[in-house]
Amino acid sequence: MIAIAVKNLTKSYRRSHLGRVIIQPAVKNLTFDVFAGEIFGLIGLNGAGKTTTIKLLLGLLFPDSGQIKIFDRSILSDRSVLSRVGYLPELPYLEKNLRVGEVLHYFGQLNNISSVSRRVEEILEMVGLKKFQKQLVGKLSKGMMQRLCLAQSLLHNPDLLIYDEPASGLDPLGIREIRNLLLYLRSQRKTILISSHLISELEQVCDRVAILAGGELKKIVTARDFQSRGELETIFLKTISLPDTTSENISSIKFTSL
Repeated sequence: MIAIAVKNLTKSYRRSHLGRVIIQPAVKNLTFDVFAGEIFGLIGLNGAGKTTTIKLLLGLLFPDSGQIKIFDRSILSDRSVLSRVGYLPELPYLEKNLRVGEVLHYFGQLNNISSVSRRVEEILEMVGLKKFQKQLVGKLSKGMMQRLCLAQSLLHNPDLLIYDEPASGLDPLGIREIRNLLLYLRSQRKTILISSHLISELEQVCDRVAILAGGELKKIVTARDFQSRGELETIFLKTISLPDTTSENISSIKFTSL
């Protein structure tokens, strides 16, 4: 079964500069499928179109052209299908004066979840925050905050999870915890689309990875591809076209894979 079907997706931004309107393409004729039960990765340089693609999938932006289907239903005509989706933005924000348990109860009530208290207990246990449920959000570490945001995305038991840079800013221990949680969720038959700059992390958790450059899909590689041919980083650097990229930028790409 196909969880996400994207066909000929195109999106451009209109910007004004010195009185002129400039059309800046963000996603160009993008086509790919995400199969139910897999972890599918998006990777690319800054400006490659990863976050724009995710916002289009969530209906936060409207495409100029193309089709998006989630579980065989078009989000452009039937947005109710988004109730089956959990989302973690790159820069999440939660009210700092609330306690961890209060945040989850609030979102549980917004989602009309029956037996909210029981569900909150289950999710806190899953993400390792059960003993911190009375902690103020403003006093959480970066890693704990990320786990709380993941918990919020899982409250309504969605079939599809879309995570934009879920390991951003975390230390190695926090990254490992996120990785283990993603693998656990896949074992629970969740479908996950994840955007990340951490090449080695995508390599360890993804079944397939789509390489984006300049808003275009350059290649989709499978776990077998990058396990048999070498590091995903090598495939990534060989696949994207970098006519204006300096050696300094390439070094930064290698650094993010550590």
